[in-house]
Amino acid sequence: MKNRINNLRSKFDALGIDAVYVTSQTNHRYFTKFDNGDGSLLITRENAYAFEDFRYIEIAEKLLSSVYTVVEPKGKRSEWLEAILKKEEIKALGIEDYSMSLNAYERLKADVSALLKPIGTTITTMREIKDEWEIAEIQKAQEITDKAFTHILGILSTDITENDVAAELEYFMRKNGAEDKSFETISISAEKTSLPHGVPENIKLKKGFFTMDFGATVNGYHSDMTRTVCIGKADEEMKKLYNTVLRAQKAGLEYLKAGVNTKDADNVAREIIYENYKGYFGHSLGHSVGLEIHEHPALSPNCDRILVPGNVVTVEPGIYIPGKYGTRIEDLVVIRDGGITNLTKSPKELIEI
Repeated sequence: MKNRINNLRSKFDALGIDAVYVTSQTNHRYFTKFDNGDGSLLITRENAYAFEDFRYIEIAEKLLSSVYTVVEPKGKRSEWLEAILKKEEIKALGIEDYSMSLNAYERLKADVSALLKPIGTTITTMREIKDEWEIAEIQKAQEITDKAFTHILGILSTDITENDVAAELEYFMRKNGAEDKSFETISISAEKTSLPHGVPENIKLKKGFFTMDFGATVNGYHSDMTRTVCIGKADEEMKKLYNTVLRAQKAGLEYLKAGVNTKDADNVAREIIYENYKGYFGHSLGHSVGLEIHEHPALSPNCDRILVPGNVVTVEPGIYIPGKYGTRIEDLVVIRDGGITNLTKSPKELIEI
């Protein structure tokens, strides 16, 4: 926690601020490793304060008191904040304009005397580079996800529904150490696989492609994986489509390393798909993952960034033919000097159930 706080403090001069008021739940967790949707933090040049209400005060004092002065505001929180700002002579207070609502900004502006200055994406940019502890938590989440995939292969059939599969994946992950799912699980079959974010329904699986996109969270950190299998035997056209996606994904994985451009990585996979399926790969190659399921940088034609060690990104090319079927294959990888660490261990050659 101290390293993250000090890293933020090192940016104060460039931002022209004396302190930062952290109000987003995600960033509160980033600086504390403690999840409280109603908590907030004040980080000054010399001190750090955690404002936690009665519901969380006991656990907050246990977890945070070695680094933060834990405050349980009695009454209006902004009054306690203002008292500290005056005590520490804070003239310019950084705020998370990237996530703060206009209403929250207006109320804060009316209640404190310090000048409110936006810090933009300062904190989210800090979060782009994961330390080894964060990577270990993401890896734990992915290990649970891989186990869930192995488990689900044993029960797939045309006798169960898309909803059954989604529920079973989520139940298995919770039973095996996940604190929650990463996002709304996708489990769709047959012609619905042409929908990149199709919603599972209470309908039985049909023969043909079956796509599952799911993940777990551990200590707030997400995993993300997609696998497409075939219920029954795949015909030659299906195999060609699937193997094109697989070849594109492997090429993208092989290309990735620190120092490469995000849009170039996307292009490596996209060129392979466009050889025979131009226009049927409508999303980007991937996105970063951490405390949020979609972070930056993205492996996208619209993102011109250089990857650095510690970025954690998905690699998920897909082909989607409307009204017919689709395939997506997704791994989760850590960017390293000279290559990647692939956290996803599930098989990706076409599986026929």
